[in-house]
Amino acid sequence: MNTKIKSIFFAISAAVFYALNIPLSKILLKNINPSFMAALLYLGAGFGMMVLALINRDSMRHSDMLTKKDLPFVIGMIVLDIAAPIFMMTGINYGTSSNASLLGNFEIAATTIIAMYVFHESVSKRLWLALILITLSGIILTFESEESFTFSYGSLFVLMAASCWGLENNCTRKISSKNAYEIVILKGIFSGTGSMMIALFSGENIPGVCDSLYALALGFVAYGLSIFFYVKAQNILGAAKTSAYYAAAPFIGVLFSFVILHEKISVNFIAALIIMIAGSVLVVIDTLILSHSHEHTHIITHTHGGTKHTHIITHSHMHNHYVSSEAHRHNH
Repeated sequence: MNTKIKSIFFAISAAVFYALNIPLSKILLKNINPSFMAALLYLGAGFGMMVLALINRDSMRHSDMLTKKDLPFVIGMIVLDIAAPIFMMTGINYGTSSNASLLGNFEIAATTIIAMYVFHESVSKRLWLALILITLSGIILTFESEESFTFSYGSLFVLMAASCWGLENNCTRKISSKNAYEIVILKGIFSGTGSMMIALFSGENIPGVCDSLYALALGFVAYGLSIFFYVKAQNILGAAKTSAYYAAAPFIGVLFSFVILHEKISVNFIAALIIMIAGSVLVVIDTLILSHSHEHTHIITHTHGGTKHTHIITHSHMHNHYVSSEAHRHNH
């Protein structure tokens, strides 16, 4: 297998690993409460990435570590990473896995709007159209059925999670030049611990050992290994092409939801899916075009829900929630 084919395989593997997150979380939520589930997923990712960092020690030695000046952004990142996954797991628990997979893409809109108004980032007309389509798709998905205008509580919680991650993306952006593994480990361990404390104080039942191990393993695979393969792919393909392959993640998540959970397809969902695909295609095209220019900042988000993987492309690239641009440069 030549290097390019192998890197494409890595990129698709990263998308597939992350796509497992929502449908498998839906299954585990039958026995694990939302806050405990969020905690275990992040702890699994944090400790898993700690192991990968020990294996790849050169990355830790040759990159900038976080300093006291970064503390406000680190705290903001951790706090938002406590709130967002709890909202996401609550949304998945109340709603469908397929809806949550698609609605996670609303993170694109949240991230871009915050970046534009707070950090004065420029946004292309093509990306504006993509945001309108993605937002329209999200609105459609918030209704429970085509015959009713009743809001789906599950969808609203997922939108709240996407909004939190949108703000978190911009916090992470401010420290994106620092060591990726350090950021991941801090996110995983401290955000996971914070969610664990909320779960305990709110009186959630402590999950069984087997269920906990499954959740930890899912966090490691869906977040940890997904990011690991993403970085390996980007080393060869570059940021834009890797993002383009990774854009399939939410739609693979939808497919898994139908295959694993046997969820029904509604007219609302089909309409939202078509519009979301159109919006996502525009985002990918915008990414590929702007990757050749240093005049704009472009933000692309996949899923998410959860995490949430957001990529901010300017002179560098950031893979939201777990990978920063600095790690990517060190691996080139």
